[in-house]
Amino acid sequence: MRNLTITDSPHISDHLTTRRIMLDVIIALIPALIAATLFFGPMVPLLGIVAVSAAVLSEWVFRRILRRDTSSVFDLTAVITALIMVLGIPANTPIWVTAASASVAIIVVKQLFGGVGRNLLNPALVGHIVITLLVAHGAGESRNFSWLTVYGTGHPLAMSWLGDLDVHALASATPLQLMADGTQLPTLGELFLGIHAGVAGETSILAILLGGGYLIWRRVISPAIPLAFIGTTLLVVSLAGQNPLVHLLSGSLVFVAVFMATDYATSPVSPKGKIIFGIGCGLITALIRLFGPTTEGVSVALLAMNLLVPLIDRITLPKAFGRGRG
Repeated sequence: MRNLTITDSPHISDHLTTRRIMLDVIIALIPALIAATLFFGPMVPLLGIVAVSAAVLSEWVFRRILRRDTSSVFDLTAVITALIMVLGIPANTPIWVTAASASVAIIVVKQLFGGVGRNLLNPALVGHIVITLLVAHGAGESRNFSWLTVYGTGHPLAMSWLGDLDVHALASATPLQLMADGTQLPTLGELFLGIHAGVAGETSILAILLGGGYLIWRRVISPAIPLAFIGTTLLVVSLAGQNPLVHLLSGSLVFVAVFMATDYATSPVSPKGKIIFGIGCGLITALIRLFGPTTEGVSVALLAMNLLVPLIDRITLPKAFGRGRG
């Protein structure tokens, strides 16, 4: 007679590990990293190296000080946080600001909450907010710092891509700001490819979609949150009489919906919860873009909905079999 091994549930095993999932996300970020480097120059990979080094070192030092297991340093979660943060900031962000923000994101948002999977907020999102507070908010005419691109600086590779385009107009403001000011916008093709001012990794929608498609194909993320997020935003701005294609192809909407809103630790678990979460993100984004003091609003929307994830999970998670409502 065979001995039976009795263990607690769940009884389903899978070959996926945190490291494997994070590696897939790194692969998905490669098109955006390449596009950002082509359009914004060598500062993008340099900032990436700085951010990854600061994030990994901060996690290792923090866990060593507290005498915790340092194996989590090798699960690539700190690397993902750093890369996503770098792709969400201007390419001319000072190196020291990038390093400091990556460290804050890892130590304050991730490690102080207990490590992987226990953080309430998205670390890369908080890192981006720290950068805004450190530099852009106190820069007076912050737009000159935040959105200055290589197009206005005579970068040879960028010039060869742009040809005879009005580089000075493209370098002055983001498309959302141009729309708010009533200024002529880049063409939809330029918006889709990423030939306009903006942050490093969020301008090329083509590159982001390539990465997002890979993650969906690998079943790393569900399309529920991105579709609900983006769809709600476009519906609301359309009802307000604005061009939904400009909102779709401008700003950080697609990048955040694909790479940040789908973060496992800071998004709902159930399918219904994911849809509610995405709709909430889209609604807040649209309202801020239409009536708020900024033309973006995506970061604030995601931050607000991150805080509501425990409540959404509590409402939408199915009851365990055999348990009553009480």
